[in-house]
Amino acid sequence: MSAKLGLVGLPNAGKSTLFNALTTAHAAVAPYPFTTIEQHVGVAPVADPRLEALAKGLSPDRVVPTSLEVVDIAGLVKGAHRGEGLGNQFLSHIAGVDALLHVVRCFEDPNVAHPMGGVDPLRDIEVVNTELLLKDLEVVERRREKEQKLAKGGDKHAATLVERLGRWHAALAAGTPIRNLDLAPEAHPRAFGVELLSGKPVLYAANVGEDQAAAAEAVARVRALAEREGARVVVCCAKLEAELAELEPADRRAMMQEWGIAESALPAVIREGYALLRLVTFFTTASKILQAWTVPRGTKAPQAAGVIHTDFERHFIRAEVVSAETLLRCGSEANARAQGLLRLEGKAYVVQDGDVIHFRVGP
Repeated sequence: MSAKLGLVGLPNAGKSTLFNALTTAHAAVAPYPFTTIEQHVGVAPVADPRLEALAKGLSPDRVVPTSLEVVDIAGLVKGAHRGEGLGNQFLSHIAGVDALLHVVRCFEDPNVAHPMGGVDPLRDIEVVNTELLLKDLEVVERRREKEQKLAKGGDKHAATLVERLGRWHAALAAGTPIRNLDLAPEAHPRAFGVELLSGKPVLYAANVGEDQAAAAEAVARVRALAEREGARVVVCCAKLEAELAELEPADRRAMMQEWGIAESALPAVIREGYALLRLVTFFTTASKILQAWTVPRGTKAPQAAGVIHTDFERHFIRAEVVSAETLLRCGSEANARAQGLLRLEGKAYVVQDGDVIHFRVGP
């Protein structure tokens, strides 16, 4: 599964710190801009209570969780669409991810310079959004010029695309990201082979300091903006989360108790990012290995089998399916089968979140 969640934001917003917390990959972190020059790619395991419950009930020899690919992208500055700072590199890296985790600085720290001079989360969000819109305008204008020439030659597809490009250009020029147009999949720019940065779904991560009360007003402003956009917000202290991620479980629990933290914010970040990418999880239990797998929502059974092994998709016969909840009630696959709760599904079956599947394949 190749879906990627890209961390974006201004320099010194806390992207690399949050990346380290999510992946414990130890990307460079320093209190000055452009510490991240090359993008870093890591894998964040996805905690799933269903997997934990199945492990207790089925007692497998090994348990393998699914994961989320996370990309730490260089910080953006005003003028990035013209190549300012690391703009061109930043924007090309954004083009390679499927959804954005926009890290917004909501903390004050005299030891960590703010590239815009002071904390103002809405201004920072506007800087990033504006640069994406301006880059998209360039892309649309170039593509429209090309398609107009083809349309004049009688190309009907080009004529249709010119009309679409005109709509997208008008929205972008008015300051509206493509993701806010609520386009059907068949009307989205990517359906026409046009990749626009502002078309990617966004999750805001309000990065607060250890004194979260001091950031309450800034967080409230981010929440209000996200609500207007139909986006979601997670609140986290990336610095504290990175410290917790380095500790052994017992030490982590002790530190959380000392700080009065009921639970880490990281599962919420991963869960929301997972949902943003429109992913679902299914489970397999072959060879006494309980494993979670990730596929895009709407994936059919043969393609899900292909995630495990490409031969499985080519030689797919059928799938034996039971929900994780049903399997837990029954206690075993044998009991579920004896009670007639294990369903046989064919090539048209769409995998559902929480399915436990045994794939039958031919030679």
